[in-house]
Amino acid sequence: MEHPHLQPGALWPAILRQTEHALRCGALRPIETIQVLIEDRGIGFLIRQVSSLARKEETRQASKDKAVTCSTVSPFLPYDPDLFVADISDTHVALLNKFNVIDHHLLIVTRSFKSQETLLDLADFAAWIACMAEFDGLGFYNGGADAGASQQHKHLQIVPLPLGESGPPLPVESILESACMDGPIGTIPGLAFRHAFAHLEPAPAGSTHAAHAALDCYHALLAAVGLRASEVNGELHQSAPYNLLVTPRWMLLVPRFSERVEGISVNALGFAGSLFVRDAAQMRAIERLGPMTVLQRVAVSPVMG
Repeated sequence: MEHPHLQPGALWPAILRQTEHALRCGALRPIETIQVLIEDRGIGFLIRQVSSLARKEETRQASKDKAVTCSTVSPFLPYDPDLFVADISDTHVALLNKFNVIDHHLLIVTRSFKSQETLLDLADFAAWIACMAEFDGLGFYNGGADAGASQQHKHLQIVPLPLGESGPPLPVESILESACMDGPIGTIPGLAFRHAFAHLEPAPAGSTHAAHAALDCYHALLAAVGLRASEVNGELHQSAPYNLLVTPRWMLLVPRFSERVEGISVNALGFAGSLFVRDAAQMRAIERLGPMTVLQRVAVSPVMG
């Protein structure tokens, strides 16, 4: 079945229009936070803490939302029409993130159910790149529950830049220039955990070359960190959890060891330099450990398999 495809210049106006509608009707529930900058090993980490008023509202809604979440395999089948932003392709749609911490947080969701642990494919990258060509943003993917994925249904994500009200637009970029490149794939000396980094060549807007190049780069990053593909019910799945960051200029992949440290959940945005805490106790834990140590504890160490 053919579906409408994303038209150039249409996505950002649609995001703004749908955000206004979803806020008005209550479908969108932004999580109000306060922001703190913590410098650690060359990165100005942006730490968001849920505000006290938002915390009360979050607690009030928790049991109701948990019941809804647990009653279905996927909240995207069907998706909430009040959160629908745009048709992207025959395989993907764009939705607003219902409980967003960052304004205009976009989900790129497969129309039919696919597991979040299946490998990304050409259609995923084509949809992702089509959206990222529309505004300055960071793409990220949480490959599995231990990498911070909250839903089993495959969804890629994009947040607009800058990530915070202050500090650099994308904190991790402050150390990327130090990359040690061994051919097309390299590592960042300041990241003391297993990872792989690559530059992406600019590609003409709307060309299929960008999606093919990004897919090839993704496979090379997986191989560089020792992640393999395994067949499950006729689909290729990842051999371990990981996070992926994508911009038009570069990609960074980090294998994961665990989903949280001292109760602090970490997803791919942590490796971009943005962490989220639910209360003052978790904020104190980050201040005590340091943001980079938090990342080290949830990622795979350089000597682990």
